[in-house]
Amino acid sequence: MTPATTDYSALIAALDKAGVDFIVIGGLAATAHGSPRLTLDVDVVYARNDENYARIVTALKPLKPYLRGAPPGLPFEWSAATLKRGLNFTLTTSKGSLDILGEMIGGGDYEDIRPHTVGIRMFGRNVRVLSLDALIRAKRAAGRPKDLEVLAELELLRDLDQ
Repeated sequence: MTPATTDYSALIAALDKAGVDFIVIGGLAATAHGSPRLTLDVDVVYARNDENYARIVTALKPLKPYLRGAPPGLPFEWSAATLKRGLNFTLTTSKGSLDILGEMIGGGDYEDIRPHTVGIRMFGRNVRVLSLDALIRAKRAAGRPKDLEVLAELELLRDLDQ
């Protein structure tokens, strides 16, 4: 069952404590750069290699990950093999909604976007976050109404920072 709210700190801590190679993107990245908008989930891009698959499974297994929107009871095996066979997973956990993406629109995979990140202290942890310029490019490339809606705000934050 999905909690009423997402515990951003618990999700980031679970990934970080397990040594997962991940980059915070999406709404939480926007918030890290100063956006006042509320996001309802945590979005990350993860490194796609066998060691990281194992770390992700270990990190999230106690949080009972399940495919968000899937009917209850649908068989779902949370394993490194599942991660390797898939790419992008929208999950519900006991700590809230988490999207773990092997690739992101407008940026590519972990290795592609890693050079376009900044280190930020978030919830008491040092994490990699998509840079403001890269986040703007990704939002523009995604082209969804909610992404386009935030562009002017992100561009203003970028301009104020220069």
